[in-house]
Amino acid sequence: MKILKIAAVSAVFAAQFTLAQFKQTPLPYAYNALEGNIDAQTMEIHYSKHAAAYVANLNKAITGTPQEKETLFQILSNVSKLPAAVRNNAGGHYNHELFWTVLTPQKNTQPSAKLTKAITETFGSMDAFKEKMAKAGADRFGSGWAWLSVGKDGKLFISSTPNQDNPLMDVVEEKGTPIFGIDVWEHAYYLKYQNKRADYLTAIWNVTNWKEISRRYDEALSKK
Repeated sequence: MKILKIAAVSAVFAAQFTLAQFKQTPLPYAYNALEGNIDAQTMEIHYSKHAAAYVANLNKAITGTPQEKETLFQILSNVSKLPAAVRNNAGGHYNHELFWTVLTPQKNTQPSAKLTKAITETFGSMDAFKEKMAKAGADRFGSGWAWLSVGKDGKLFISSTPNQDNPLMDVVEEKGTPIFGIDVWEHAYYLKYQNKRADYLTAIWNVTNWKEISRRYDEALSKK
């Protein structure tokens, strides 16, 4: 009887795993890899608790619905027609999956020549771009994100969204393909910076993965 019970429990877990459409990508560096800018405890809680909850709740929210067979991009592009639980958790999952990749412990990464040119032509200079990104993050009341995206016209733009919304969603004013995002929810920085969001927005440039952002820029342009 005990063996049968174990087998039954195992079958339930196996079924849950099989039905889980979306999964977290492993963090591409150690929790303490960004120390000095983002502390290990924040990274661990952010990845293993907050982000993990978004993907778990997303899978729960879409179970038994047509979205169970859709891609994350399909869900986001039609999110205005879906329940709040899908919108919030699909956004949370996508946003964090992007966020981990645009951070790196590697020092002094640089944007590609093509991306540097686009940033300079659009915003005036790299410093001006950073100031505008920081302002987008600082001016976001409450929780949300600051984004650098590629619009339908292939041009860069900066925007900010509340909560877990992003420029891929059909509910935002400025739609595009995000290539860089800064999480300004308090759980992303509060343990180290407390209420000093501006300090976090300054430190983020020390761990920005320009190689990945440049790759995303090229990919976004290739789809125009």
